[in-house]
Amino acid sequence: MALISRRDAGKLLLAGCAGALVPAGRLRGVTMINSVIRGVQIGAQSYSFRDLGSPDAIIKAFQTVGLGECELSSGVEPPNVKGPEVAKWLREAPLDYFKGLRKKYDEAGVLVYAYTYGFRKGFTDEEIERGFQIARAMGVKYITSSANVSVAPRVDKYAQKYKIMVGFHGHDSTNPDEFSTPETFARAMKGASPYIGVNLDIGHFVAAGGDPVAYIREHHNKIVILHLKDRKKNHGANLPFGEGDTPIVAVLQLLRDKGWKIPANIEYEYGKPGMDTIAEVKKCFEYCKKALES
Repeated sequence: MALISRRDAGKLLLAGCAGALVPAGRLRGVTMINSVIRGVQIGAQSYSFRDLGSPDAIIKAFQTVGLGECELSSGVEPPNVKGPEVAKWLREAPLDYFKGLRKKYDEAGVLVYAYTYGFRKGFTDEEIERGFQIARAMGVKYITSSANVSVAPRVDKYAQKYKIMVGFHGHDSTNPDEFSTPETFARAMKGASPYIGVNLDIGHFVAAGGDPVAYIREHHNKIVILHLKDRKKNHGANLPFGEGDTPIVAVLQLLRDKGWKIPANIEYEYGKPGMDTIAEVKKCFEYCKKALES
């Protein structure tokens, strides 16, 4: 199984970076939504719209908010597939379904940049490979994954096979086999191919005691996507943007000023029953715009 060099890894990242997302251009004859602000691609993790109930409603939400880039997780399955059925459906659904879903996003002017698929240590090789098969069917170069650190070498084998880069997603966890701290990310990348990288959730990172600005400065060439959310330190709560301890403004301005083409995706998690999801994601987007335009 062929490996790629560190130099080629840089080319790999550049090929899929926000600067190559062509949101202001055209894709298959469709004018893409432009949500690049001062050179920084702002998009959303589709999990933000998890309460909307169907792929079509989620696509419409991206259009309504004005976000031109999607990291696709929630809303892949049809609305009649619920709860424990989802995992079974993901294993068995025809790959043409995922090709069709990508086409819907394209036609709506929203670029699907990455697909989210969790890799857990109890997975069989077939279950791990299935994530890459779905990602390939959707035509993405990146998978983001909430995973166990110990499963990284098995994931790397398929990442090399499919030439799809994996960004492991961190949470606020004290479990040494969960991604949370710089040490856990370093452990996964040590000895790995250049196809293994980081999906840095800056809110969870702060809650777990990390400094996202310092981490991005040091590891920006290995970060596939940022998740934007605001949390308090010391395992604190999710809060509306600007009310927590997460340096969202400093992170966005760092990307802008350094020209690092890392998509920054809103992940709306502070919502409570009765709140208007689309209105809240719009507020998050406006917060990002203001940070980048100041």
